[in-house]
This record gives sequence, C-alpha cells and structure tokens, in this order.
Amino acid sequence: MQVRLLSVLLAVALAPVAEASEDPLLPWLQARVREHNAWFAAPPPSPATAEGLTGTSALWRERKGGGAGLPNFVPPTSLAPLIRAVEAGVVNITTVGPGALPGAVKRSTGSGFVLTPDGLVVTNNHVVANAQGPVMNPSRPGVTAGEGGPREVPLQQVSVRLADGREFPAEVVGRDASTDVALLRLSGAGLGSLPAVYLGDSDELEVGDWVVAIGNPFGLDHSVAHGMISAKERVLGVGQFDDFIQTDALINPGNSGGPLFNMKGEVIGVNTAIISEGQGIGFAVPINLVKDLLPNLRENGKLERGWLGVVINEDGEDSATTAPVVKDVYRGSPAAAAHIRPGDRLIAVNGRPIGSYLQLLRKVALLAPGTEAKLTLLREGATQEVAVRLVARPAQEATEGLAHRTGSSTNDLGLVLRDLTPEVAAPLGYEAFLGALVSGVVPRSPAEQSGLRAGDVVTEVNRRRVKDAAGVKAALERGSAGASILLRVQRGDALQYIAIAR
Repeated sequence: MQVRLLSVLLAVALAPVAEASEDPLLPWLQARVREHNAWFAAPPPSPATAEGLTGTSALWRERKGGGAGLPNFVPPTSLAPLIRAVEAGVVNITTVGPGALPGAVKRSTGSGFVLTPDGLVVTNNHVVANAQGPVMNPSRPGVTAGEGGPREVPLQQVSVRLADGREFPAEVVGRDASTDVALLRLSGAGLGSLPAVYLGDSDELEVGDWVVAIGNPFGLDHSVAHGMISAKERVLGVGQFDDFIQTDALINPGNSGGPLFNMKGEVIGVNTAIISEGQGIGFAVPINLVKDLLPNLRENGKLERGWLGVVINEDGEDSATTAPVVKDVYRGSPAAAAHIRPGDRLIAVNGRPIGSYLQLLRKVALLAPGTEAKLTLLREGATQEVAVRLVARPAQEATEGLAHRTGSSTNDLGLVLRDLTPEVAAPLGYEAFLGALVSGVVPRSPAEQSGLRAGDVVTEVNRRRVKDAAGVKAALERGSAGASILLRVQRGDALQYIAIAR
C-alpha cells in the first residue's frame, strides 16, 4: 500500500512539471510509473505462471507449495522394507588358518551372500585365503587310537552363519586374487531352500544412485549402512581388473565380501576395500564382473583366462573412450576361426557394451577357455554378431600381444612392462618414471612363479635403480646368464624385494 501511494504521489508531482517543461526525462519517468501501477492492478498470477518465480524480480527460481518437484524422482522415506526383504541372504563367514607361531591358529571374520538355494556363497578372496592347508587345534587332542598314538583333530576352517542362526561348514570352490572374489559351497542338512539374493546389473548404475551395504563389521552381525554411488570404474592400481564401484556407504573391516544392494534389493557389488586414511570412501567389485567370473571359478577352481587372439589398434586419438579396433588377428586363433578381421570394431561381448581395450581384455580374460562368447562387431557401417569359442592363451602369443599394447616385454622372464609415463602414473597414484609398470605376467613363467603380478612397479634390478622399461631390459642384460635376479618392487604403499630364478 505504501509503495502504491508513493507511485500516485509521484505521478501527481510530475504532472505540473510536465506541462511547464520539455525535459526529455519526464516521458521516461511517467512510463515507469504507468508500468508500476499496471503491475499492482493486475490479478495475481496462476500457480502455473508463478512456477519458478519468487517476488517481483525473477532473480531465482523457487517452487511454490505443492509443486510437482523433480520428474522421475521419489525420495526414499525408509529403507526398512528393503532391508527386511534382503538381509536373510547376507551371511557371516568365520575362517581359521595357521597363525604366525608354530601350532597357533588365526581366526578372522568376513561377510558374504547366498548365491543359490542349494548353498553357493560369494565372498572376497582375502576373507578365505588364509584358510588353506591343514589346521590342527592344539587344545583338543583326539583320543582315536591309531598308529603313532593320539592325534589332533582338525578345526573347521570355513564356517558360514545365516541370519536365522543356522551354521554350515563350507569349502572353497574357487577363488581369484586378481578380482578378490571367492566362491564357497555349504554342506550339511537343510540345504535346498536357502534365502538366495537377486543379482542386478552394475552397468546401469549412475553416480548418485542410493545403495545399502549389509555385513558384519568388527563382528557386529548384520550391520546396515546406506549411501550412494560416488564414482564408477575406479582404478586403484591393483591389477588389470581394476574396475571398482566407489561408494560413501560405510565399509569397515568385517564388511569384506558382503553385498552392496541397489534400491530394487539387487546385489550390484561385492564390498571389498576401504581407504584407511579417508572417511566415506569404500569400493566394491561390480557384480557384472563377478557374473563373468563365477562359472570360471565353479568349473576350474581359479581364474583360467580365455584368449581371443587379436591385436588392438590404440593409435587413434580417442581410442580410450571408443570401442577397440582390431589391428591384426593371430593365425589359428579363435578370432581367425570366427572370421574377425583387421578394421573390425568390437562393440560388445555377450551383449554388454565395451568402450576400450581394457574393457575388452577384462571381459575376455574372465571367461574360461572353452567358453563360447558372442561378439558384436561393427564392419563397414553394419553391425553383426559372431560366435567365438575361446581357448587358453598360448604363452608366446600372449607375450607378443601384450608387448604391442604396452611397448616392451622380457620373454625369458614372462614380464610385460610399460613405461610409467605421466598419463599412466597419474591414475595409479604413482610418480612418473618411478620405474617400469608390470602390465602383464605370462602364465607359468618365472615371473608368475616368483609372485609378481600386474600393477607392480619395478624400481630396481639387482640393486640398480631403473626408471623405465628400457632400463629394466638393460639391467637384465648386464646380469650373468642363469643367475637369479633380484627386483625391488613397489606394490601400493609397500616396497619389497622379489627374487626370480631364470
């Protein structure tokens, strides 16, 4: 009301001045007064018109009460129904393994989830890796008579406890350190109707999706944490299968091997790692990677890597973000038998899109030799599908193929090395030219037998400092033929010496 009165007084005050003067400013002032009066005289805007406007200025957007909000977004009010529906499939895993001292035993706990009603369980490799070999309980000597007198009774090495309190002995069907995934099989009465979880599609995840982690941190059964997807395809520098989901859902010791659920109650990841220096930073293995690996573990007990037999052209400017292009095909390889030829662009494996050389390598290597895979390729502007039966990688061809990819190989040791350039070092968290990156290890080679693995960085050879692949090769050539080789290796934050026998 005061503003409107001010407008009226201003109009009245200007009227006599306008009659007595030809000042050019007066018409402009009178026009502003008319606009001001027209605004107050107009009816109030409708809700549709007012949507997004606040006050008179439209300097910002603000929804009015009862507005529709964001399309396709329903904020969760409670996760209790979801948790009730899925928690029965989450299990507690206890392992017993040899301790540091003779006769001592070491107990550890982890998490997992029921994969099938008849007793298959998924967990992390590092949860069960210590439960290998015979473990005796020194406090419970047996009384069974036999040659040599009384003997000790073996402890149950892996046991799995369900949410309802039932406990089953378990054996390790297969495990793989490079992906940190293990498959267990339960035994005993009551199998056949266990509460198996549903698996989702981790490729459909988006940053910002809500997730729930359920596990047994610090032995606290069925603890629940929620958060969101913070990032996808994180590379942590632990090997060629680096493809982690990052989440801010709390993951603590004991959560390892437990499931990461989406809002449909589907497992989309296996919780596997945390960064001890950070808070709210956890990682999970994508469930689609686990799906590819599980048949391999069930049939072979370990990761038997399939081989396609192609050399990929990565000279293109955008090769890191587009489907890989075939540069060459090995004679007699599965790719040759399927009539794949140079120039073909590989865009999917078993219906799942691939956008880089590393994605192709992961998807093929996770499939066991003998597996028939369907490849989708783009040739001369048209897509087509071909069936390929993978085989085990021949050591010689594997080394040559990786050498094309990474630039250098040492055939006698089975090491495939790559220069730690700034572009390579930055995603791995290393300094450039700290040494030579191990990008591949030939199966059954001296390098593999010594414990070297992809992701290691060789910094010294026979106590000589090296900064790139050429330096490693030169240092090896200076060594005596047939003599053992001493390498100093950076693995994550740890430095260690590894001896390789030629």
